[in-house]
Amino acid sequence: MAGKGGAVELRYFVELSEEEERTLFYLPPASFTNRSPKEVLAYALGAALYMPATKTTIASDIITGKLKGLITVIIDLEDAVGDLQVEAAEAAVVQHLARIALALESGMLTHDRLPLLFVRVRSAEQMKRLLEQVHDSAHVLTGFVFPKFTPDNGGFYFELLDWFNRTRRPGEPILYGMPVLESAAIIYRESRHRALMDTKRLLDRYRPYVLNVRIGATDFSSLFGLRRSPELTVYDIAAIRDCIADIVNVFGRAENGYVISGPVWEYFESGYDRFALAPLRDTLLPELGLPHRHHRMEDGISAFAREIWLDKENGIIGKTVIHPSQIRPVQAMYSVTHEEYSDACSILANADGSLGVLKSEYANKMNEMKPHYHWAVKMVTRAKIYGVLNGQQRYTALFREQGYARL
Repeated sequence: MAGKGGAVELRYFVELSEEEERTLFYLPPASFTNRSPKEVLAYALGAALYMPATKTTIASDIITGKLKGLITVIIDLEDAVGDLQVEAAEAAVVQHLARIALALESGMLTHDRLPLLFVRVRSAEQMKRLLEQVHDSAHVLTGFVFPKFTPDNGGFYFELLDWFNRTRRPGEPILYGMPVLESAAIIYRESRHRALMDTKRLLDRYRPYVLNVRIGATDFSSLFGLRRSPELTVYDIAAIRDCIADIVNVFGRAENGYVISGPVWEYFESGYDRFALAPLRDTLLPELGLPHRHHRMEDGISAFAREIWLDKENGIIGKTVIHPSQIRPVQAMYSVTHEEYSDACSILANADGSLGVLKSEYANKMNEMKPHYHWAVKMVTRAKIYGVLNGQQRYTALFREQGYARL
């Protein structure tokens, strides 16, 4: 995570050289820490890498910055840990966090390169035990992930968060919660509406502590005995697609919504080769391949890339990943093109009521001030975190600079 001139910072694409950054970005990404405002952190999670709590190198990997581009880590005590491993895994989490806290205290690690760090717990009881044991090192955390979140169990999680945040030491960061919607009550049609609305009411009570809402498509699929293939996206599975649409409808509304994070991509064999080689038509990803563009991927676009794209088009930002090779594709595709940024800035600059519609700077669309206003706000927020690409650059340039795709 070395920055320019030897500095270190938590920032997207910080591993680029100054020359690469100038070539690629019109506006480079801004830096942040786990003490940044909630509105920043909610969008900044990007590719959240799951690590089993039993992985012995978690602390050392974080302290040394071993994993290039790593911004968000979720230490998993749930599905990634066997039922017979739970006690040992809890002890391991306590040790991981203590080592990271000690590294911060000694100067081996600084807050401006500490990844956003979460623990996914199995239950509120387990979370309570951990909070009691890691109290002295809790400041290294950004929060907790709550799996199989329902209105019945969710209140216990957020009551614990509220208690901790009200009693935390002065100067320590707020801890946030990220509920994962993956229960039968939400995916089954007959109970979905009530479950979603009850969940929304619960989260609204604890809104200051809700960092984002995550979608657990793997658990949803398991309820039907389904598993998507590496050639398809989660949006190609009809039951999951319909449920995601309802989740976005309830939690993604402009007036009172939450940041929604997309489901895990569970394939990683062949790494970036799969990203570059799995064939799909260029028209599926206009920004990467329409004929009038000059930045075409020679071998087509993978379903992984298409799923990230569809996440964005459906208002979803952030994605769970399970392998380091998945980090850069997600991060790269969250960067903002110069055309998107110029449209967003034009809309916000002319939203004073003096104009209703205006031709875009690229002269290829009409920007409407009222209908496109909320989109513009989100785009500018994303631009600050992931950067704005230069006019002739596309997402694929970020792979090309790092040798991550055959272009």
